[in-house]
Amino acid sequence: MRRIRGAGLIKIGEGYAFIHRLNVKPSKNPNKPFGEYYVFPGGGLEGSETIEECVEREINEELGIKVKAQKKLYERITEDGNMQEYLYLCNYISGEFGTGTGPEFSNDPKYIDRGDYIPTIIKLKDIKNINLLPKEFKDKLILDIEKGNIN
Repeated sequence: MRRIRGAGLIKIGEGYAFIHRLNVKPSKNPNKPFGEYYVFPGGGLEGSETIEECVEREINEELGIKVKAQKKLYERITEDGNMQEYLYLCNYISGEFGTGTGPEFSNDPKYIDRGDYIPTIIKLKDIKNINLLPKEFKDKLILDIEKGNIN
């Protein structure tokens, strides 16, 4: 069964919200990267929720903020076909950035070997300089930034 993941691009102040990952231990799963990189905040679809509801819930869990998923930007299926992923442009509604209480941020033993998850704001002009995954979404985002579709 294919996993479905929803993620968001959220403007906060002078930049956009990402999760800075510092994963120092290689995973047993060859598809899980290690080292230093960034990801769009988000996670897996649960129950009967829509992709938009998934994005909004996951961002609240990870970043401690409420958002509204406004527009689907990109979608992809991983090369192995095991995951379908969506990225939505989101509007910030309320909450204090960086106060997420999801398992990644609350010392859940399941996440102890997965490295650090650090909520981070990156200025638009600097996104091209970070190791942002998935690369396919980063490449599309950089093109949209250059065309003035994202500001």
